[in-house]
Amino acid sequence: MLKRLFGAVVTLGLLVLALVAWVVQPMTGKERFGPPVAIDAHQLEAHVRKLSQGFHPRGYQQPENLDRAAAYIAEQFKQYGLQPTEQTWDVGGKTYRNVVARVGKASPGLVVLGAHYDTEGGKPGADDNGSGVAALLELARVLGAAPPPFSVELVAYSLEEPPFFRKPQMGSAHHADALAKEGVKVKGMFSLETMGYFRDAPGSQHFQPQFLEWLYSDVANYIAIVGKMDQPGFVRLVKRAMKGASELPAHSANAPTALPGIDYSDHLHYWRHGWPAVMITDTAFNRNPNYHEPTDLPDTLDYRRLAMATAGVYSAVYAVGEAP
Repeated sequence: MLKRLFGAVVTLGLLVLALVAWVVQPMTGKERFGPPVAIDAHQLEAHVRKLSQGFHPRGYQQPENLDRAAAYIAEQFKQYGLQPTEQTWDVGGKTYRNVVARVGKASPGLVVLGAHYDTEGGKPGADDNGSGVAALLELARVLGAAPPPFSVELVAYSLEEPPFFRKPQMGSAHHADALAKEGVKVKGMFSLETMGYFRDAPGSQHFQPQFLEWLYSDVANYIAIVGKMDQPGFVRLVKRAMKGASELPAHSANAPTALPGIDYSDHLHYWRHGWPAVMITDTAFNRNPNYHEPTDLPDTLDYRRLAMATAGVYSAVYAVGEAP
């Protein structure tokens, strides 16, 4: 009886360890992909300040400021040698728009880089999501200067925030649906979402649900790669590439969408079409006390580490784009 009980306990323990390894992927190696790249931390800060101070407020009730932000993003794309286009749709008699640009050699599979430029309730939105848009623009700069041997589509979305969150009015829903209608094969999508808040103090990282504190560090000094439970290979590839690009720690999670926060951004709509997608994030409300607050201001961000996270995404884009 004791032998059978011991065997059952060992089996259960092994199953738990296997589940943890599936979710956390602790043994992922590191490798840098793509040519050398220099991400400009000062330019990242300039973009964040322009968005959060020059086009404030930019919630859904301020379509004029959203249009000004969209025009700024389009102009940056043009300066980097890209040819931006718009996707527009109407909600409540107002017109909203995505800004879209493609770079690289035509290829059978497309890599999508996306970040939303609207904010919740008209907040300044330096981290949410000025940081993600700034990363998108820096990636546009370096990819425009040296186009990759595969296709990358960069998209700045509108209407990610409530009251349209998780609804078909989201800009990312329009973009994903349009790609599906065209029959485009998406090799991978990166949702750049709150990427600029880092701290080195113990206890600066929090978790929802709380049991995740057993699996991850409580120091908010890393970038997170959030993926779907049934896409571990894609997440592992992205993680390996991001870890190899800089000294910034990168942790990953392959989790069911029922876990709070896992699908809380634009990658949700690409999952709905069955495409591999990840959210690249500083974990937002699990770390940043300024999340969705008037205090989400440019001076609260760490642009050196935002630059390292952006360099990691660049490496991961090459890893995905050049994968079979």
